[in-house]
Formats: sequence, C-alpha cells, structure tokens
Amino acid sequence: MAPLPFRIGQALDAHAFDSEASEAPLMLACLEWPGEQALAGHSDGDVVAHAVCDALLTAAGLGEMGSIFGTSRPEWRGTSGATFIEEVVRLLNEEGWSVGNVSVQVIGNRPRMASRLEEARERMSTIVGAPTSVSATTTDGLGFTGRGEGLAAQAIAIVVRTDPEDGIY
Repeated sequence: MAPLPFRIGQALDAHAFDSEASEAPLMLACLEWPGEQALAGHSDGDVVAHAVCDALLTAAGLGEMGSIFGTSRPEWRGTSGATFIEEVVRLLNEEGWSVGNVSVQVIGNRPRMASRLEEARERMSTIVGAPTSVSATTTDGLGFTGRGEGLAAQAIAIVVRTDPEDGIY
C-alpha cells in the first residue's frame, strides 16, 4: 500500500493569564485584544498561534514548538505568534510540505470572540497561507479555563507533499 501524500497533526496549547499588573496586550489568533489581560509566556503567549504551529510541525514530523523555539532559546523571547507561524511554514516548505488547511478552537470564557471570528479567520489564513478556520467555546465553568485563569486552544492541520512522487512520507 502506497503512503498518502498528506499527513494530519493535532495539538493543544494552554497559557495562564499574566498578572493584572502586566501592560502587555492579549494576543490571540495573531490579533491584539485591547482591554483584555495578556497571557503569560516566553513569547506573546498566543495559544491559537502556538497550537497551529504544533499541529503543523507534528503533521510534518518535524517536532514541536518546544524543541525548536523552547525557553532555552533566548532569541525567541517575546516573539509574536505570527512570526512563529511564518517560521514553521518556512520549515515545512523546506522539507517539501505545504499547508492544506488548519482548524483551531479557542477554549475559554474571555475574550468574547464572536464579533471578531471572521477577522481571526482572515488573519490566520493569511499568515498560514492556507484556509484556517477559527472557532471558540467555553467549558461551562469547568477547569482552569472555566475559572477564568487562562486560555487553551486545540488545532488540527493537514500538510500536503509538494512533490508526492518523491516517496518521502
């Protein structure tokens, strides 16, 4: 049986909200959310971008964010989610993969995302270079996201061989 010229990856990312004293903006789906509490992290804490990166890397068999951009790498400190995604897409392309599509769901009580979901979809699709759906849900008060302590995001991605005849799967 010949291998299929595509792979699927999935990922989950979670970050706690930063201290109330933080003046950093909340970055979510590579958008700034004025008036919302930022997420803590080595970078901008964008759980949507991070979950997308991990899903893409996993699909292509290239590792995960921690092995490439980990906290032991000071040059990545404060990096935006958009920059991470652009670098991951570059790495995929370098290895003969392109992004088919991505779906990501934010889990948390705030910010209320409904009014900006289309903007998030457009922004993420532009950065990823492929159709990217963004949705949001709550956990009905359960867990750390339900208690309002942070946010999580789960993503699934399909990557496609740019040259399916090369036989590397």
